[in-house]
Amino acid sequence: MSTVREGLPEGRYGRSADERADRKLKIVGSVLGVGLLALVGWIGWDYVGGQSVSAEVIKFQIVSDTEVKVHLEVRKDASVTGVCTLDSQDADHSEVGRADFTFPQKEKRIDEVVTLKTTARATMVELVGCQAAGTAR
Repeated sequence: MSTVREGLPEGRYGRSADERADRKLKIVGSVLGVGLLALVGWIGWDYVGGQSVSAEVIKFQIVSDTEVKVHLEVRKDASVTGVCTLDSQDADHSEVGRADFTFPQKEKRIDEVVTLKTTARATMVELVGCQAAGTAR
C-alpha cells in the first residue's frame, strides 16, 4: 500500500508563496527602516550644523529691581555677527525683561557680561536663542 502525500515534496518546486511573501516583507521593511534612519540622521545633522551661533548663560546676578547682569559665553564663526536674545521673569513667571544683544567681534568664542533692563525684580534669566545677524527666526 502506498502513502498519500498531502502537499508537494519539500524543496522540489522552490519556495512556497508564504516564504516568498515573507522575504518581500523583510526586504521592504529593511529598505523603509534604512530610509527612516537616514532621514532622522539628516535632520539632526542639518539642525546641529545649521546653527552658526550658540551661547550659554554662565551665571547671572540680580543687581536691582530694574537690572540683571548676565555672563554669556558665545560661540560663533569669526566672520559672523551673532545676536542672542535673553528673557527674564519674576517670581510669578511673568516676563519682566527681554532684549537682543549683538556680538560683532571677529572672534570664535566671546565671554561677555551684558546688562538686561527689567520692569520689575527678576528671579531668573533664560537664553531664548542665538542666530546670525540678518537671519529670520
